[in-house]
Amino acid sequence: MTTVAKLLQPVESDLENLLSDLRTLIGAGHPILQAAAEHLFSAGGKRLRPGIVLLLARALDPIGELGARHRRLAEITEMIHTASLVHDDVVDEADTRRGVPTVHSRFNSRVAVLAGDFLFAQSSWHLANLDDLEVVKLLSRVIMDLAEGEIRQGLYRYDTGQSLETYIEKSYCKTASLIANSARAAGVLSDLPADQLDLLHRFGRQLGLAFQVVDDILDFTGSDAQLGKPAASDLASGTLTAPVLFAMEEQPSLAGLIEREFSQSGDLDQALALVRSSRGIQRSRAMAEEMAREAGACLSFLPMGSARDALLDLPEFVLSRLY
Repeated sequence: MTTVAKLLQPVESDLENLLSDLRTLIGAGHPILQAAAEHLFSAGGKRLRPGIVLLLARALDPIGELGARHRRLAEITEMIHTASLVHDDVVDEADTRRGVPTVHSRFNSRVAVLAGDFLFAQSSWHLANLDDLEVVKLLSRVIMDLAEGEIRQGLYRYDTGQSLETYIEKSYCKTASLIANSARAAGVLSDLPADQLDLLHRFGRQLGLAFQVVDDILDFTGSDAQLGKPAASDLASGTLTAPVLFAMEEQPSLAGLIEREFSQSGDLDQALALVRSSRGIQRSRAMAEEMAREAGACLSFLPMGSARDALLDLPEFVLSRLY
């Protein structure tokens, strides 16, 4: 199976420089905040989001060069993503992420919230210094969407009346907005026409949504080690995802178990069995496949080259996590 490292090989050295630059950008602030941020950037991770920005930048440049503004956009993208993960882990009360202690478990929740705020503030400062109002609007929208997505997720816990469209809108805010808007921002910095900017945004939107749907399928089919968190944790916490929403159409009794918040012994196991015996996972997989196909179709205008090839392999990579 293709790995993220293999996909991002055309920008491997760019990503190494990015991590080095991020440590410099953090600056000599408060020692604990700096330690928290250092911990985050040393903790590994796929770096997929800044990798997409870097691949697009190289694909869009006539000679495949990477300019300073695109490099900074990739750094900002990673800052925003990392800040959102810190806050998500506090809200979810997660002790580890991908086997690494979370900031709030290593320090405390107060430090974690401040570290996330610190990174959001840093990203906003460096964003403003790009001196491109359109890019500022795009990435500021991402920060708003991340907060909105987290709020929506909280509001719709155990809500069996929510629609598939509500789920997709929440998933866009939490996962796809950053990919979509940073991809479009890369195009803005490359002076692309409006129709191609729209295609880059659509690419990021559909890729991000496919990624989230696949994650939500794996919550029912993956192992704890594969997920980096306990399997079925989303359903247990009342977060209803595509497999559950589809399953409720076939299994009306599932809604009753959810509405009483799995308060009786065996409720959660029964709910899991209902989801797995329905066509919910199959229908979710078909939806993810369609989203991934649409994402790839958006990039046909890019010039030939290794960066373009890597970007076109991304949708298939997202789906390959299911097999």
